[in-house]
Amino acid sequence: MSNISEMDQALARRLLIEGATLVFLDVPPGTEFGIDMKSWNTGDNFKGVKMIPPGLHYVYYSAVNKEGDSAPRVGFVHNFKKLEMVVMKWDHASEDISTEVISEEEVSRIKANLLNLDRYLGPYPFDVWKRWRKLVTKADDELVTKLVPQSGYIRAALELVSKEFTSGDGAPAAKQRRYRLSTAEEKEEDLLPQLKPIPGTEIRFTALPERNFPEDATPAEITQHSLDHSYTLDLIVVDVVGEMQFAFVSFLVGHSLEAFEHWKKLVILLCSCDDALSKRREVYDVFLTALEVQILEIPQDFLVDIVASNNFVYHSLRVLFRNIQMNDLVDDRLKTKAKRLQDRLTHKFQWDFSHLDEEDEDEAPVIVDV
Repeated sequence: MSNISEMDQALARRLLIEGATLVFLDVPPGTEFGIDMKSWNTGDNFKGVKMIPPGLHYVYYSAVNKEGDSAPRVGFVHNFKKLEMVVMKWDHASEDISTEVISEEEVSRIKANLLNLDRYLGPYPFDVWKRWRKLVTKADDELVTKLVPQSGYIRAALELVSKEFTSGDGAPAAKQRRYRLSTAEEKEEDLLPQLKPIPGTEIRFTALPERNFPEDATPAEITQHSLDHSYTLDLIVVDVVGEMQFAFVSFLVGHSLEAFEHWKKLVILLCSCDDALSKRREVYDVFLTALEVQILEIPQDFLVDIVASNNFVYHSLRVLFRNIQMNDLVDDRLKTKAKRLQDRLTHKFQWDFSHLDEEDEDEAPVIVDV
């Protein structure tokens, strides 16, 4: 315990010299504010955070009303540089961060007054630093810049606007169906308002292909691709683990359900490949490490919900562990790593990974007749 304390003190001394600072002015007392995996309600004198370790961080906040109810969380990701100072202001009218551009002159004035401001700045919560770093090992600055909404802010509750629902060529879908009978589901859908996020507010995740096989695939090839999703993975493999990490933290600390759904799709995709296990060995080595860290950070109440609703994490991992175990082209080191993860999850969550060679009924693929 003393070693950890000494290490924290050494880190604190270093960050006093080279840490970044976030100055957040005019924040109402009681506002929920957080950075990475730690949040609190601000006091009367709160003016920001100091001693922020250089690197990628997720800053977020929620307005709180007189009854103590919090608004949906809003956040942004920033790659803090050594000694950088980021200055923001609260807009009381919109109950959000002000869109007013802070002038260089004002930033210089705040920097000159930093000694007097220091007592109103809370230190970065060092107790979450190690855990946070493990969650974003592959989410680099270039990837984050590509994924964040054009607005710069990730919102737990997306604002929606109506749209003219169109299909591929831009014609309304209902009109395109005039030469055939509509299904009951299509009729119901036509009656519902068609909504989409306000442009620039959605996270720009990589779109996963709608089908997991080439356009000219034979029936036999379609069956093969339904068993092994390596073809789909090959189409999006660049930064796939980093994107999975970004989606996870956007859900974990940003409360974005949009991000959770994308994380879920990527986990299922990566766990549904066989051929890629040997061809993309480095990807799977990193993926196993990243996924274990994520599973251990999922809030207990949410994990219970996942388990209660057919636990897609467990079922996906059964497929992955079976493919790794039965694939002769997978090297022993990756097989050993997968087995260790399997054992740790069984010990912690009592997940049963026995009889992997027996295919679960709900995992069986649809076979296309030739």
